[in-house]
Amino acid sequence: MNCTKCTSSNVIRKGKQNNQQRYYCKNCNKYFQSDYTYKAYQPNTNKLVVSLLKESCSIRGISRVLNISPNTVLSRMLKISKQIKIPYFNKFGCKFEVDEMFIKIANDKKQNWLIYAIEQKTKDVIGFIIGSRNTENLKMIIDNVLLLHPTKIYTDKLNIYPTIIPKEIHKRFQYCTNRIERMNLNLRTHIKRLSRKTICFSKKQEYLEAHLKIYFWG
Repeated sequence: MNCTKCTSSNVIRKGKQNNQQRYYCKNCNKYFQSDYTYKAYQPNTNKLVVSLLKESCSIRGISRVLNISPNTVLSRMLKISKQIKIPYFNKFGCKFEVDEMFIKIANDKKQNWLIYAIEQKTKDVIGFIIGSRNTENLKMIIDNVLLLHPTKIYTDKLNIYPTIIPKEIHKRFQYCTNRIERMNLNLRTHIKRLSRKTICFSKKQEYLEAHLKIYFWG
């Protein structure tokens, strides 16, 4: 018997759990079983959670499909998102699009928006923030884009943008944000909690941020 955590063979039998033999690894000090009855312990569970989160499945829907607890799905989602490293975008002189999308968070009386930026050609997401559509939040996204020395930044006609984007690289016209508007549609299609006019919404902001992190970079 080899350890499922570190693959060491320095393993001994140590007690039982749910009538299953439990093992102890002297190398990494971890307990494990050779077979788990609870579906959440299957080795491909995390991959299935990520795939279903990207395909418009709700938390309870994933719970029903995988036959695991909704709380387990939420905890796995948070754990997976914390392991994701935001990719470093190192291309300079590109064109970017910035937009805001209204979102709903339960028991939050203020209006919340998803503010994010994409590179126009590759559609890579540079960064995002969830919060009020104010100068402070918009400036956080714009400052990240400005560090990449963009040739153009395309936005809608929100009156805050001209105050935080240099005039010579800022462009606003009817079809300049087609790509990010299409991504808005994809987000509402692929993420259940962002769908309009449904009973699906996020109870906490941290769950929404984790879901978006998995969708963009997972």
